Amino acid sequence: MLESDKTELLRIISDVHKFYRQDCTTFALGVWWQTMQQFDLGAVKDALGRHAMNPDTGQFLPKPADVVKMLQGSTNDSALIAWTKVDRAVRMVGPYESVCFDDPLINGVLSEMGGWTELNRCTEEEWPFKRNEFVNRYRGYRMRSALPQYPRHLIGLAEADNARQGRPIAPPVLIGDHEQARRVLEGGTDMPALTFRPLSEYLPKPMATERQKSCG
Repeated sequence: MLESDKTELLRIISDVHKFYRQDCTTFALGVWWQTMQQFDLGAVKDALGRHAMNPDTGQFLPKPADVVKMLQGSTNDSALIAWTKVDRAVRMVGPYESVCFDDPLINGVLSEMGGWTELNRCTEEEWPFKRNEFVNRYRGYRMRSALPQYPRHLIGLAEADNARQGRPIAPPVLIGDHEQARRVLEGGTDMPALTFRPLSEYLPKPMATERQKSCG
């Protein structure tokens, strides 16, 4: 959540307290802001609405911890849905085709995990561990409402080989909603997430000795 969302969030929390006929103190608003700013404003509003409609707890004023619990559960659900999409793509598309998902966060997380071909090399025994790694990474970003730098698409074996040989490269397979995947393709970057330069480039060059100068 951005700093510019603070006024709107506090207005919503004040309205929630009025709805439950409870006083809203400055301290309570401060706690709500400190707790909720890690989440997306729209997600918080949705969670508050779902709390009010809950037949078991909806008669009680929600506390920040109640909303956090709901949102963390929803991020886990989103991560599992995203992983299902990845799992299906691995089994149906395979390692040779390049792919672009309709969720930029999937592209970003899989890039951090080594890329598309690396994921496809996993054995069935390794697969549950990859699933857990993906879910944890994905949830971490969703809980912070953050989006890392993500690649336009994930490179498959065919594209990597054609690029080395200077041959034409086929467009990636679009996974999920094709229109959204095209927007992800247009909004991504071709730069690697991490770049490396040798330390020697930053060190001062040694001074030539008098003997080296005379020999030169």
